[in-house]
Amino acid sequence: MADLYSRKGKLNDAYQLISTMTTPTGTIWSLLLSACRVHKNVDLAEKVASKIFEVDPENIGARVLLSNIYANEGRWKEVAKVRMTMRNMGIRKNPACSWIEVKNKIHTFIADDKSHPLHDEINNALCELQEKMELAGYVADTSEVLHDVDDEQKKYLLYGHSERRAIAFGIMSTPAGTTIRVIKNIRICVDCHTAIKLISKIVGREIVVRDNSRFHHFRDGECSCGEYW
Repeated sequence: MADLYSRKGKLNDAYQLISTMTTPTGTIWSLLLSACRVHKNVDLAEKVASKIFEVDPENIGARVLLSNIYANEGRWKEVAKVRMTMRNMGIRKNPACSWIEVKNKIHTFIADDKSHPLHDEINNALCELQEKMELAGYVADTSEVLHDVDDEQKKYLLYGHSERRAIAFGIMSTPAGTTIRVIKNIRICVDCHTAIKLISKIVGREIVVRDNSRFHHFRDGECSCGEYW
């Protein structure tokens, strides 16, 4: 029921319902925190985050999501405070990695990593996809880039995200129509989620991404998560 309230934008109702539970877990509160991101409710996000940290102080995902919510509103001082708190607690965000299996071999991708033997070919494939995406109306969403830099630099940072590189490699390395399956160790950002939806439609393939939140089944420009993750 709390998830249903959250999806319908009834965030206060969801908050009240979860508050009545005997021992609400960090996972349940995290569902509402994700909804606060979708509906841009920063005040409630702060309250929900505090509930998560009461039961799970070292919840990295919640702290990163809270900083994303602040970044989306351009509140860089709050972003810095979240980072400082994590640093003082000795909590470190895991580097974003994505994995894909092709021809019985696991390939690992890290953002902007140039070590893959097909690095140049992957970049060319990404450029082609980027051009097709822009023709289809894609505009980069830089709201979750946690760096106070100009928009062009933010777009460049998004372009090199590990799951995009893994997907581009999968597309160029497998026959047309093959389902692309990628695992990522942290949450997919909003922009990559939008980009992968478009890519699935452009290349006519199903793309399955397992991040640290859930499975995302992208097909024909849509995702199974319904924009909640």
